[in-house]
Amino acid sequence: MKEVETKSIWKQEPSIEAMNDFGKGSMIEHVGIKITEVGPDYIKATMPVNEKTIQSYGILHGGASVVLAETLGSYASILCVEFPKYKSVGLDINANHVRTVRKGGMVTATARPLHLGRTTHVWEIKIVDEKERLVCISRLTMAIITHEV
Repeated sequence: MKEVETKSIWKQEPSIEAMNDFGKGSMIEHVGIKITEVGPDYIKATMPVNEKTIQSYGILHGGASVVLAETLGSYASILCVEFPKYKSVGLDINANHVRTVRKGGMVTATARPLHLGRTTHVWEIKIVDEKERLVCISRLTMAIITHEV
């Protein structure tokens, strides 16, 4: 069977190093989010489950999962606009937490577009544990605005 090549959705050249540098000194660095892979239509990142990302029961905090989802979807959306003419900002996010992860683990998130419109982008972000089991599924809507705002 012939493998189908996926056309890139990026309007800017993705740089893992630049994205990781951009997060320095922010919540992204604080919780340990690292961009690990960029494909033609997806971005992946990891986040440790540690004292900075757990809740009182010693499991991954749902808010940390949302931070990971919004970070990854935001980076992806920015790569899909003609910057600096446009930028993308979060409009809405939801998350369903379906599995716990204990302290000491690692989660991996993958963001893929559901809709890339002129004024909005909608991203699906799946977060899995080290055994590839679904931990959280999130949907992020980004507003595309002119850079002057």
